[in-house]
Amino acid sequence: MPRTIWNGAISFGLVTVPIHVVSATEDHSVRFHQYHREDMGRVRVRKFCELEDREVRQDEIGKGYELTKTQVIPVSEEELRNLPLPTAKAIEILGFVPWESIDALRIGDGYYLQPDGQVAVKPYELLRRALERSARVAVAKFAWSGRERLGLLRVRGPVLVLHAMRWPDEVRSPAGLSLPTGEVAQQEIDEALNLIEGLSTDRMEGEDFVDHYTQALEAVIEAKREHHAPPQVPEPSGEPGQVLDLMAALQESVAQARASRGEESEAEVHEMPQKKPTAKKSAAEKPAAGKKTAKKTATKTAAAKKTATGKTAAKKTTPHRPRSA
Repeated sequence: MPRTIWNGAISFGLVTVPIHVVSATEDHSVRFHQYHREDMGRVRVRKFCELEDREVRQDEIGKGYELTKTQVIPVSEEELRNLPLPTAKAIEILGFVPWESIDALRIGDGYYLQPDGQVAVKPYELLRRALERSARVAVAKFAWSGRERLGLLRVRGPVLVLHAMRWPDEVRSPAGLSLPTGEVAQQEIDEALNLIEGLSTDRMEGEDFVDHYTQALEAVIEAKREHHAPPQVPEPSGEPGQVLDLMAALQESVAQARASRGEESEAEVHEMPQKKPTAKKSAAEKPAAGKKTAKKTATKTAAAKKTATGKTAAKKTTPHRPRSA
């Protein structure tokens, strides 16, 4: 179990729940150090005092607020821990809101909250069950790392989870973005909905939800450790091309999604919108001309058949004349 990163209590009205806070997530990224390429010597960042021009130890370093270029206000860790705030020692619940009302952009890192001692077990379980049945999440305030934060308290199975949240003014407005506008046909929207349905899943599990980048990076490091050639980049399965027909691309995507799920692809025929005629008169005349031409051709064909029939009959009725000696 990861180490405790904060001790305090959940303040729920007049109910207090002592808790330990531990990180709920892990970072499995492959990390690199900086090295001098000529001799692979480690490149380090050392901390120097500008006034004494010497390297200082970690226990000599403290925090300070620069009031002016020549005046710094020192602030100790003890002073930060003892700030005159109700949230300095507690996660203070402000209210309860529907989960759907939370903007995902405001949700940050998650932390597990575990009860601190036997005295906290009952109020902890009480809050967890009440949250679970209410289908709501709690919005709270807490003070960590030198600042007051907004938090989101929710239930995840048998444990309470606290998410750090951004304040409303920390989320940028999209008003300054240059967003394109364009017409989308209802038929294209329907096909896109079919694609969403084909790619829908109940759980984020399987080969698609794996960190392939880290796996490939670890394979390269292992190959170089054993003095082997790094794995080659796989060849693309097909020639990438420019998508000209959006509807055709959507239909092909739907078929591939169904095939990947082992479903039979349904034969669907979608008629593309026809071009409107430029002139009503010319559009009306074309069918008439076509009928007239067909009628004339049929008359010629019948006359030709009649002539051929007459010739054949004449040949059959003509008597055979014997050749003179």
